[in-house]
Amino acid sequence: MARTSTKKIKQDPMLIDERRQHILGLVQNHGRVLVHELSGTLGISQITIRKDLDHLQAKGLIHRTHGGALPISAGALFDPSLQEKQKQHSHEKERIAEAAAKLVQEGQCVMLDSGTTTTAVAHALRRFTQLTVITNGVNIAADLAGTDFDVILTGGMLRKNSFSLVGPLAEDVLEEMHADLLFLGVDGFDLEIGLTTPNVLESRVNRAMVKAAKRVVVVCDSTKFHRRSLARIIPPASVDCVITDRGLSESDAETLRGQDIELILV
Repeated sequence: MARTSTKKIKQDPMLIDERRQHILGLVQNHGRVLVHELSGTLGISQITIRKDLDHLQAKGLIHRTHGGALPISAGALFDPSLQEKQKQHSHEKERIAEAAAKLVQEGQCVMLDSGTTTTAVAHALRRFTQLTVITNGVNIAADLAGTDFDVILTGGMLRKNSFSLVGPLAEDVLEEMHADLLFLGVDGFDLEIGLTTPNVLESRVNRAMVKAAKRVVVVCDSTKFHRRSLARIIPPASVDCVITDRGLSESDAETLRGQDIELILV
């Protein structure tokens, strides 16, 4: 018995390191981890998981959040380019876009903010023949230029990082607009704080879009949940519907439904 006990003690440090490397890999591959999910899948207490996450953060390898962790690059000011975002979760974005298009009816006015998920929605909308599309995404307007849609570009100052138009001119134009549906992509969706983006000017334009829309539909993959960026757009109470992938945890799904938000999982 003594020999077995000694062997276990010698292996423990290696097992701890292996577990932490495994957790780090999950963060990097999936864009986030949650304490309660790790505890269940690894069969380890949540206290131990929190210690592992604290250790990884102390080494500068992850960014700790309430209830989990994000990649170190996903802090409040992290603002990847449109090209970088296009490489992430492309299959999920396509499924989300297809579900979004099913909410649209011929002849409606649809508003799209800038972003890769909303760009996918724009592609899915090409099946229609008569739509009015309002957008601050220069790339989205260009993609729809070959359609019979009436495309309204807000105008404003170009954010080269995201190909979006922001600033007072965009906000003023949106004050004169009304849309049946807004499809809003986000960088972060905190279930308490709400929708966030790393750019303050972008958040102001997004809020103007929300005010101009009859129905607000958030389109984002599940890795965006439990993230907080610099600037809040709107609280969860201002959201009518969320379309996301099945990577969303059951507890998060229950929270959304408990706030009278329609949830569509794809």
